[in-house]
Amino acid sequence: MKKLAVLIVVALAGLLLSCADNTRNNNITTTTNGNWEAGFSGGTGPASLMGFVVQFSVTDTTGQANQPLDITNFAFYNAGGCFATGKNEETESGTATLTTNSSGQVTGTLDMVVKSDATGAALTLTGTGLTGTSSGTPTTTGTLSNGVAWGSWTLTPGSGPSACNASGTFIMCQGASTCTVP
Repeated sequence: MKKLAVLIVVALAGLLLSCADNTRNNNITTTTNGNWEAGFSGGTGPASLMGFVVQFSVTDTTGQANQPLDITNFAFYNAGGCFATGKNEETESGTATLTTNSSGQVTGTLDMVVKSDATGAALTLTGTGLTGTSSGTPTTTGTLSNGVAWGSWTLTPGSGPSACNASGTFIMCQGASTCTVP
């Protein structure tokens, strides 16, 4: 009887191990593109007036953090006197980390730097969170919708006005001028 019980336990263990090897991959790849509008809180004087619209794309790579943003368009709608405005007056870069669960909920972060080519002023956005919804499945790449990113910002003036030395919080809304932090 003991031998039969041991045999059953070994068989069950083997069955469980073979099932573990055949688990489905529920990772969903998500891409985002389109316009995002950024609003800022904090700072004083010209630094408190900033806002911009940016167009970028990024695709998460499962298990990879800080994927580069492919920024195709950027414009301040109010530079607050801290940045020269016009075509090609600044350089933008950034990264995002997107993680999509099996229900299509996206979480992550978005970081970005905007640097004035004229004065050296630098606006740094440090992401605390990013949420949205993905249309993807484990076998298809989804598109992010209803994206919201938030965090803190710092502005260093370079050779610009000293009032452009400031910090605060930001929120970026995908495809909308206003949104709220979840």
